[in-house]
Amino acid sequence: MDVHADFHIHSCFSMATSPQMRPRSIVSQCFIKGISVIGSGDALHPQWVKLWEEELDSWKDEKHDELVIVPTAEVEDGSRIHHLIIMEEFDQFNDLRKRLLTYEGGHHCEQSGRPQIRASAEAIAAEVHACGGLIGPAHAFTPWTGLYGCYDSVYSAYRDEPIDFLELGLSADTSYAAGIAELSHVPFLTNSDAHSTGYTKLGREFTTLSLSIFDVQHVCRAISDGSITRNAGFFPEEGKYSRTACISCYTQFSLEDAAFYHWKCPHDKKRLKKGVFDRARELSSSDANISQRAPYLHIIPLGEIIQRVYGMSSPNTKKCQEMYARCIADLGCEISILTEIPPEDLYAYNPEIGSAISAFREGRIVLHPGGGGKYGSFEFEN
Repeated sequence: MDVHADFHIHSCFSMATSPQMRPRSIVSQCFIKGISVIGSGDALHPQWVKLWEEELDSWKDEKHDELVIVPTAEVEDGSRIHHLIIMEEFDQFNDLRKRLLTYEGGHHCEQSGRPQIRASAEAIAAEVHACGGLIGPAHAFTPWTGLYGCYDSVYSAYRDEPIDFLELGLSADTSYAAGIAELSHVPFLTNSDAHSTGYTKLGREFTTLSLSIFDVQHVCRAISDGSITRNAGFFPEEGKYSRTACISCYTQFSLEDAAFYHWKCPHDKKRLKKGVFDRARELSSSDANISQRAPYLHIIPLGEIIQRVYGMSSPNTKKCQEMYARCIADLGCEISILTEIPPEDLYAYNPEIGSAISAFREGRIVLHPGGGGKYGSFEFEN
């Protein structure tokens, strides 16, 4: 069976997150989106784990065999690189927390949902593997906190500790990583990194896994085995660091021009930030075979589609939310609407929304890449 998974989210105990990021709200949103496997997020935080345990205990008298909760967490290492950790049981995170308490910053595990551990990537990965968990770089291409924003290779960060997967992040798709030789046998994950349960956040990127048995053990095994049938997420050009650009005026430059100007904007002398697109091109081997991967489906959240189609100021307007709720009630979960329902059925239900969904399914999208900290944008072709 194929299931849709989002392994990277955060709790109300992380910085810059919504107070609504609590287990019951997350579970409710999963059913609306069509997510069948959800990461717990922040599983190193004792209070957050307690909330999840209370939520799972409440399921004893309910039928929740449509959703698997996978214990997950994100940590920041001593080089400010972020790592995603996936375990089969919350008890494993309890053991990991005790191990991390021996490092500088280890006490952050009890204070913040995403702790800052002053240890190397290698040391953290070793502790995770000792607890029987999986680890990989989170949003690997993000300039500030991604692996490839700081290092030129996986080995430079993790040394002899292997990574079990790599999270592409919102600013990259499979094509960015498939040409990097050292990643040829590393599974790619796509996750939302959601900080709120807003309907354009959780599940905005997801990974489709092939499972023989629907439980947490087989989910973790599917990641290890690379049993991934599809990655889905944003067009990378929408990311705010997609192209090399000035961090102040956002003027974009080719990699060659940026080097010519010594990485200083000729207009305002501010710093030029290398874009994810150029960074991935640097790392790709021209003589390497592109690794064969599951298809990557570029999607646009349904709320944003409704916003664009009807010219609303935000997907959070009351009218947009009401239309979204009607679509879900009438057609089913969002992932099904975006990826599975036949175009003719969507047209019959709502011609404008049906046309927009067909446009991104067929790639009829005009993209305006972001850069320097400014998000990119898109428009539908006429």
